[in-house]
Order: sequence, then structure tokens, then C-alpha cells
Amino acid sequence: MSGQSNVQLVQEAYAAFSRGDIGGVLQTLSENIDWFIPGPADVVPFVGRRRGLREVATFFAALASAQTAERFEPLEFIASGNRVVVLGTQRWHVVSTGRTYEDDWVHLFTIESGKITTFAEYHDTAAEAAAHRY
Repeated sequence: MSGQSNVQLVQEAYAAFSRGDIGGVLQTLSENIDWFIPGPADVVPFVGRRRGLREVATFFAALASAQTAERFEPLEFIASGNRVVVLGTQRWHVVSTGRTYEDDWVHLFTIESGKITTFAEYHDTAAEAAAHRY
């Protein structure tokens, strides 16, 4: 796929997420997806590494029960070969504590054979953890 096709695939995943269509997000992913979001798993219930569609679906369920998006915006898409880098910003409300946190993020995607095969998010894990702590 070309860089533009890779960007379009990633944009499809974000569009599905913004509609709450997790099935649509999963359709853009490889069956063997390697999904990683850093952070303290003892505090934030959805962080860590997930492998495969079933585990990623579990991630989205845990995310939805733990926090709600007040703002989630991908702002810039950068393609290089089979990689797409996305710069964005977010603000989340944590259900269990009532707190919010906001930060900027970077998402890294690898695309192979028309599917997303790796995903990694980099953001302010300290701000996220502080909002989740009782």
C-alpha cells in the first residue's frame, strides 16, 4: 500500500472509534495485531500490551468502562513506508474518580497487507495515572 493508502486506513480506524463503532476499528486490524499502551496497569485498567483481535476488543471494553472521551482529536498524519505516525490531543473523564486529564499523544502504526499490524501510543502516563488514583 502507498503512504496515502496507509493514512486512509488509519483514518478509517479513527472515524470508527469516534462513532463508537469498535467492530469497525477491529476490521482495520490484522488478526495478529500487537497493541501497546504504556502505563501502570495496577492503576489504569486498560494499559499494557494486547495481542490479537480478542485482546484488543477487551482493551476497548475496559477503556469504555474506565473513562469517557471529552475530546479525542488526531491532528496530523505522517506516512513513511509502511508506518503512519499520528499526533493528537485528548481530554478524558475518569468514571471511578470523577477526575479529568488531558494531554497530547503520538500513535505509531505499522501496516502490512492492508491491515494495521502494530499500534503503540505515547502520552503523559503520569497525568493519566493521577486521574485514576483514588
